[in-house]
Amino acid sequence: MLKKKWVKVGIGLLVLLMLIDIFASFYFYDLAIKREKKDFLQNNDDLVVSREAMDVFVSGGWREWVDNQNFEYWELQSFDDLRLQGYYLEAEEPTNKTVVFAHGYLGRARDMGLYGEYYYEELGYNMLSVDLRGHGQSQGDYIGFGWHSRLDLVDWVNKLVEKQGEDTEIILHGLSMGAASVLMASGEDMPSNVNAIVADSPYTSVYDLFDYQMGRMFNLPSFPILDSTSLVTKAKADYSLKEASALKQVKKAEVPILYIHGNSDDFVPTRMTKELYKHTNSEAQIKVFENSSHGEAFAIYRDEYIETLEQFLKKYME
Repeated sequence: MLKKKWVKVGIGLLVLLMLIDIFASFYFYDLAIKREKKDFLQNNDDLVVSREAMDVFVSGGWREWVDNQNFEYWELQSFDDLRLQGYYLEAEEPTNKTVVFAHGYLGRARDMGLYGEYYYEELGYNMLSVDLRGHGQSQGDYIGFGWHSRLDLVDWVNKLVEKQGEDTEIILHGLSMGAASVLMASGEDMPSNVNAIVADSPYTSVYDLFDYQMGRMFNLPSFPILDSTSLVTKAKADYSLKEASALKQVKKAEVPILYIHGNSDDFVPTRMTKELYKHTNSEAQIKVFENSSHGEAFAIYRDEYIETLEQFLKKYME
């Protein structure tokens, strides 16, 4: 009798744990992946921005520059029938060089004007900045963390080649989630017009990123919650967290890649970029900026960032 009682208690606890796990999985899907307002990142110590960087992000002249440009509105129908939005700016002097920008998590195309002003004004490039699916004016009820956006980026590149001609030269430049997106695209069959990729503050995979953040933000082990969250994500958004891997993609890359990261990044640890660099199949360079948090390098080390970028561009875009 006592044994049966403990068996019932054990089964009851198991059922309770399973229910908690299921509830947590849907909770974390809604928290991080479902397209809706995200409050959980507010007051996150890992995203504290230095005063110097904040001045550039919030009140830098690049914002006024973006507002004053006459962007063409481009649309793209994705492989799964979403309407995606892009913003194209033709260079003042004719050129066959174009930069394609991919923004970060919860961002939008205009955010990349921070870099776009330099490419356009100093280098004379055409620029195309896109709202990744689930962001800005692009459709999508989930955030893909780069996995489906990798195919969207290939389609944007094909659209550019179609409009500009076969001699166009393209560089992909992504930040954070956008950096992971362009790295995920690097493993796809892209047109040879893509000469180079810049990945600023990328992560190795969505699973790795969530695993890191589960412990850091919530003091929870990744198993089993993260694995069941991955199942929910597969059912709702058609990708799994382990499937969405920049690391697997760069092992197939043929396009030269410049990796950039700050060594004080507590949101996406610098070790992820170092691992990506180590396993990249194509030619690759890495630049780690001292005392730079997540995505701050261009804002606080502009001259050094530009010097690194120009050396890379001279090698692969000229």
